[in-house]
Amino acid sequence: MTLTIFLTLSLLVGGAAFIQGAVGIGFALIMAPVFGFVDATYLPVTLLILMLPLNALVAWRERHAIDRQGAGWITAGRFFGTFLGMAVLIALSVRQLEIAVGLLTILAAGVALMSPPFRATPPASVGVGLFTGVTETATGIGGPPLALLYQHAQGPTLRSTVATCFLVGEVISLVILLVSGRITQGQTTAALFLVPAVLIGTALSRVVHAHINGPALRLAVLIFSIVSGAALILKG
Repeated sequence: MTLTIFLTLSLLVGGAAFIQGAVGIGFALIMAPVFGFVDATYLPVTLLILMLPLNALVAWRERHAIDRQGAGWITAGRFFGTFLGMAVLIALSVRQLEIAVGLLTILAAGVALMSPPFRATPPASVGVGLFTGVTETATGIGGPPLALLYQHAQGPTLRSTVATCFLVGEVISLVILLVSGRITQGQTTAALFLVPAVLIGTALSRVVHAHINGPALRLAVLIFSIVSGAALILKG
C-alpha cells in the first residue's frame, strides 16, 4: 500500500464511518467496492475489523434505544448464516469475489431503495440475520437488510440496533475466519493503520447525527454504492 493509496483510503474510511455513524448504514456499501479496487484480498477481513470500533461506539452512544429482543433474533439467524458465508468465501477466487461484491452491492442498494415497508417480526428478524451472516462473512456487506428491517424505526433505534447486530456478527465472523486460517497479517495490518480514520469519522458523526437529513444522505450513499458496484464488476 503506497502513501497515496493509504491517504486516499483514510479519507474514504473516515467519510464512510461518518455516514454510518450519522444514518446507520453506509460503511460497508462504500468501502467494500473501494477495497475491491485496491486489493480484493483485503475482503472481508480488513472491512470487518474496521467496523468493530465503529459499531461499538455507535451502539454505546445510543444504547438506550437498542431493540434488544429484535437484536437477539437477528443474532440467532446471523450465527448460522456465518457458516454458509464461509463456504461461499472459500469457493470464490479473487476475481469472483470482486464480481460478487459488485453484484451484492448493487442488489443490496437496489433493494434498500425499492423495498416496501415490513414489520420487524421474529421470523423476519431471523431471516434477515441469516442472510446478513452469509453476505457479511463472504463480502463484508450486510447493512441494507438490517436497515430495511428498521427503516421505519426512530433514528436512534435504527443506528443502535443495527450497530449492535453488526458488532456481535462481526466478532462471530472474525472468529470463524481466524479458526479457518483466512486471516492474514496484511489484512490486519491494513486495518490497524486505518482505525484512526474510523475513530475520527465516528467522532465527527456524534456532532451531527441528531440533526442530519438522514433520508437524503442515505439515498446518496445508496446511489454511490450502485455506481461503485457497477464499476467493480466492469473492472479489467
